[in-house]
Amino acid sequence: MSDAWIASDDWRTIVANMPIVSVDLLVRYEDGVLFGKRTNKPAQGYWFPPGGRVRKGETRRDAVNRVAREELGLEVDIVESLGAFEHIYETADVPDAGGKHYLANGYVVEMTGGEVTLDNQHELIRMFETAPSPLHEYVESYLDAASSLSV
Repeated sequence: MSDAWIASDDWRTIVANMPIVSVDLLVRYEDGVLFGKRTNKPAQGYWFPPGGRVRKGETRRDAVNRVAREELGLEVDIVESLGAFEHIYETADVPDAGGKHYLANGYVVEMTGGEVTLDNQHELIRMFETAPSPLHEYVESYLDAASSLSV
């Protein structure tokens, strides 16, 4: 499995031509769920769960743990798998790609260690007892599917 970033030209080709397998983490706390306000496309300006792509050779479970560590500074346990969701956006983080398509796998997780840190994809990270606004419509699907959340 490669830890290297994908070269810009290769990433543009991927985004322009195929779906990206990813994981999104709904970090459950006693008082609610953690969301980040996105600074980048797609879903820029919306409250969205932290997430990231699955790397070649990496299981989704391993991706959940890596994303929690790298994007949030947390160690987590998976509480619930929400399944796979189609996320199709008109915008992308690369120019002229014609949007972005994800096969996103949602997970409810609980923190087992670490302290929440802010990454470069979010201007704010907060815990919410009720769904924040603006909440992206794709996140609403996660909340509807989750039996282990009360947000």
